[in-house]
Amino acid sequence: MAKKNDQEFVKHITPRSENFSQWYTDVVLQADLMDYTPVRGCMAIKPYGYGIWELIQKELDARFKATGHENVSMPMLIPESLLLKEADHVEGFAPEVAWVTQGGTEPLQERMAVRPTSETIFCTMYSKWVQSWRDLPLKYNQWCSVMRWEKTTRPFLRTAEFLWQEGHTVHATAEEAQEETMQMLRVYHEFCENVLAVPVYSGQKSEKEKFAGARATYSVEAMMQDGKALQSGTSHNFGTNFAEPFDITYLSKDGKLEYCHETSWGVSTRLIGAIIMTHGDERGLKLPPRVAPVQVVILPIAAHKGGVMEKCQEIRDELAAAGIRVKLDDRDNVSAGWKFNEWELKGVPVRLEVGPRDIEAGQVLSVRRDTFEKKPLALSGLAGEVGALLEDVHQNMFEIARAFRDEHTKVVQDMDELTAQVNGGYAKAMWCGEQACEDKIKELTGATSRNMPFDQTPVGGTCVCCGKKAEKVMYFAKAY
Repeated sequence: MAKKNDQEFVKHITPRSENFSQWYTDVVLQADLMDYTPVRGCMAIKPYGYGIWELIQKELDARFKATGHENVSMPMLIPESLLLKEADHVEGFAPEVAWVTQGGTEPLQERMAVRPTSETIFCTMYSKWVQSWRDLPLKYNQWCSVMRWEKTTRPFLRTAEFLWQEGHTVHATAEEAQEETMQMLRVYHEFCENVLAVPVYSGQKSEKEKFAGARATYSVEAMMQDGKALQSGTSHNFGTNFAEPFDITYLSKDGKLEYCHETSWGVSTRLIGAIIMTHGDERGLKLPPRVAPVQVVILPIAAHKGGVMEKCQEIRDELAAAGIRVKLDDRDNVSAGWKFNEWELKGVPVRLEVGPRDIEAGQVLSVRRDTFEKKPLALSGLAGEVGALLEDVHQNMFEIARAFRDEHTKVVQDMDELTAQVNGGYAKAMWCGEQACEDKIKELTGATSRNMPFDQTPVGGTCVCCGKKAEKVMYFAKAY
């Protein structure tokens, strides 16, 4: 029976070098993160995939609250008249909006958009809630789903409906709004690196790539193992672009009626895609410990022998008491080898093997998912040793990803160099700032501008595309 189970479990995962896109899909499905549904472009997130999202939520929500934000909930339906109030905004989202035109058996007098984002409904409420400078700032966030009628979809990376958080804040001054915008960008940068072990470049988007309706957009950009970029978070300064059409005003301390300044910022379930494509391998997922639903799995060896299961349960309880997310795999209908494969596929950071000889020697055998290094750990003080091991796994995963990103980021001086570089990485180049050059680069190479780093030390003198004098440093890459 064990042999049959082994054969059933060992499924082919396409090598990354052969077809990266198919490798990604294989991992997503075989690790049991999601399944396809009858609703076009919409996925069912299964418990293990949702477990990752719950931990992302937990970590981010704590950071939001620590920076003075509160959670709220807004309606999912937005009247068309509200979307039309901000021209750039509606133009940017119009091709992706799903509309509700009938309620029950009656046609609606006004179409309702299934929210593609919630700026307009937040603005409508802020215009009611803000009266004077004493009401400011309002710093709200909501966790919800949104819908964008994407033409091409891929699990977690781009789906018609997806889960995310969207922060929306209003402030008295432009300076306060800009500080909020940058603060939340820093939150995303720190979270990606210290929780997801995903290194990112932070910077400002070009005018072409900024959010519809924003005065300025900033992003954190990650590099996947195929060299493509994945936008992993954005923070927008709206200035008064929404406050003016929605009449969000306040009475200042000087008794003057002033427009509020707004921001918006968000990340989504595409972060799960970022984890997969930054860290995964041919054996499946490789999860950063801080968002792994199971951080440690305990596998009994020769479980039928006296004392083995008892010791495993004792270890489980000790680790759980220390705050480690631990699972004891006590199934007796599959082999140890089957379990090894399954938990490696699911990306569990640390495996502990416990057998009669280990117990006799006062130790367990630890196996790291990131390096597959095997090391005995003493039973005495085991929780502390495992905790330190998990920290080391995180740091090693981050260093490997950062080294890969740095190795695949190169300064380029002309279009030939840029064309070659974006086939497997980021091109760091001088840019004149003209959209015509952005468009030309995309037309010729398929690459888009990602962001302008805050360190604008020139890496050349002329625009990589037109050859004119340039003063802007920009990252270009193909992207998801």
